[in-house]
Amino acid sequence: MSDEAPDPRRWRALSVCLVAGFMTLLDVSIVNVALPSMQAGLGASSAELSWVVSGYALTFGLVLVAAGRLGDDRGRRRMFLAGLALFTLTSAGAGLATAAWVLVAVRLLQGAAAGLLSPQVVGFIQDLFDGRERGTAFGLFGASIGVSTAVGPLLGGLLLAWAGLAEGWRWVFYVNVPIGVAALVYAMRVLPADAASPGRRRPLDLVGALLLGVAVVALMLPLVLAERDPAAAPWWLLVVAAVVLAGFVAWERRAKRVHGLPLVDLALLRIRSYAVGAALGTTYFAGFTSIFFVLTLFFQNGLRYTPLEAGLVLTPFAVGSAVSSALSGRLVSRFGTAMIVVGLGVVLVGLAVTDVVLRVTAGAPGTGWAVAGPLLLAGAGGGLVIAPNQTLALSEIPRSSGGTAAGVLQTGQRIGTAIGLSLVGAVFFGELSGSGDWVSAISDGLVVTVALVAVAFLLGLTDLVRSRRAPQVAGAR
Repeated sequence: MSDEAPDPRRWRALSVCLVAGFMTLLDVSIVNVALPSMQAGLGASSAELSWVVSGYALTFGLVLVAAGRLGDDRGRRRMFLAGLALFTLTSAGAGLATAAWVLVAVRLLQGAAAGLLSPQVVGFIQDLFDGRERGTAFGLFGASIGVSTAVGPLLGGLLLAWAGLAEGWRWVFYVNVPIGVAALVYAMRVLPADAASPGRRRPLDLVGALLLGVAVVALMLPLVLAERDPAAAPWWLLVVAAVVLAGFVAWERRAKRVHGLPLVDLALLRIRSYAVGAALGTTYFAGFTSIFFVLTLFFQNGLRYTPLEAGLVLTPFAVGSAVSSALSGRLVSRFGTAMIVVGLGVVLVGLAVTDVVLRVTAGAPGTGWAVAGPLLLAGAGGGLVIAPNQTLALSEIPRSSGGTAAGVLQTGQRIGTAIGLSLVGAVFFGELSGSGDWVSAISDGLVVTVALVAVAFLLGLTDLVRSRRAPQVAGAR
């Protein structure tokens, strides 16, 4: 707990951080329902549409760690404002795009802006809050993650229903502009000023940033390209990723030994709470985000729901996640890892019941209503996972490394998302191309999703058991 008096503007600062974080994550999911509109309005090819989605995810993940380090060293407020301004500008540019290649290029920049912005949100929470207040703040942040991911299809459907198929996709991006401008003005008023550096600013480890960037791109590129066509993905890049990542680790160890200024202090990974939280978050996001991918495709393309109707189907998940996330942040200090394990168990039950319901109804009228209950349950479970896991993972991280630690944590989440979408997409489209049966395809996809969440559940359960045994062993000694 810090001895300094808490910043009186901390809750207002949190509100603008949550708005900015919500926008960056909303743009991951809202675009999916607008792809047919982009194809109609711009004449985009399937490859270009794929890059509109995957390019954003790729550059988002690419800059997270370096952006977190810049926030730690050069000023979190400065990096936040720069990222928010660039995100707002590129949102306007995406909406104004006159050709598919222009839209792809702007989406790459927009993803980089999101990656610059996102670690600063977590860093501010680390800086401004302590104790139970920090848990509450992370709970609200977790709610924004869950809601933004689940509500994207609904908001996209509303915008398309209002603006029409030909031009409706532009409003998916335009909606960020007035919100971004207002948030930028408000952020300049309420975000705390960056502390003046007493001496020369620490230089950024450019070699480390380059090595990590190459490793992330080489790892994520085949994964994001494999969502619809696994056979065409450049899987050889995974070997490149492993080699470059090994080089990155060796370089960071050398940097720590020679001048003490690595991009990532690998000692962070020796902190058990952080290492477990990073691993659990990566595996959970692999299952969590793929849910919306396959369900949106199933209802919109398989059952011919409109984008708005498909979005409404996923709304119960968003509602359950929002409510339980807000509550879990206040309870994490009391229940700790046990609450995360319970949440993961509830998610497993909700998704398993969703699969059973889809098999039983077999796409009959009313299927959307039939899955509302289990999706609400799964969302409520998910709200007990994201915020508490982030709170516990960062609980032992010093404030001076908060942005970097958040960047590493969120890079793992982005990689987990890419892995999940690749695996679920391969199974989903493989079954669909073989049998043409949408019900079988969605069921097989959900089985993979359940398996990924089950891995996260086992990780959490193992950590819980080990933590319960540790005091007993210490006492026995």
